[in-house]
Amino acid sequence: MRLDGKVAVVTGASAGLGLRFAQVLAEAGADVAVGARRDLAGARAVVEGAGRRCAAVRTDVARDADCAALVAAAVEQLGRVDVLVNNAGIGYAARAEQDDPAAAAALFAVNLLGAYQMAIHVGRALIAQGEGGSIVTIGSALGSTTGPLPEAAYSASKAGVAGLTRDLAAQWARHGIRVNTLAPGWFASELTGPLLEHERRAAQLAGCAALGRIGRPEELDGPLLLLASDAGSYITGTTLTVDGGWSMR
Repeated sequence: MRLDGKVAVVTGASAGLGLRFAQVLAEAGADVAVGARRDLAGARAVVEGAGRRCAAVRTDVARDADCAALVAAAVEQLGRVDVLVNNAGIGYAARAEQDDPAAAAALFAVNLLGAYQMAIHVGRALIAQGEGGSIVTIGSALGSTTGPLPEAAYSASKAGVAGLTRDLAAQWARHGIRVNTLAPGWFASELTGPLLEHERRAAQLAGCAALGRIGRPEELDGPLLLLASDAGSYITGTTLTVDGGWSMR
């Protein structure tokens, strides 16, 4: 599950799971282009700390021009692109009858349109290189099941990601480009931190999983590398769910 000689692009890489993904890919041998709306000094530090080269570009994936600029930086500064980890995402809980359509639209612009735009720009680069590649979009178990919080907009966006994965995988298989979704359950991260600070809520979320606990960030390392590397060379168009058995209940 090595990525020596490869170049990966990671969005939402300033903190949380995205920062860890950048580090994991670098430690597996990849040079990494990182993008996020916030400061990327931490992402640069973990990539370079692993002895790899880093390109860092402030990126709002809801803006197509930003997506294009991040991919261009990967090619210009690091020489090519081989892997995309489509990680940028936002979320909130709201009862559907009380939700604000403007808030939902902003969420879709990041979670679904942003993932689409990044995939298109990376796909074009991969097709031009003619050597295949891997696109991994971070979905959610909520794309295929329900949870204890009212999250219709978020769940819809992640279900959309799974559909996007299948269609792009079908379109680009002839180019040797694999496209998959990695769908975590409840994991300790910057996004879930406020929920997990409350003992009762944390216990409720842990109870969603058959294993009876919240996932640890390092438990996504292997699944990510499987989909990103040649270890997963015959896997495309699928959703790999890593949720401790939540979605089977």
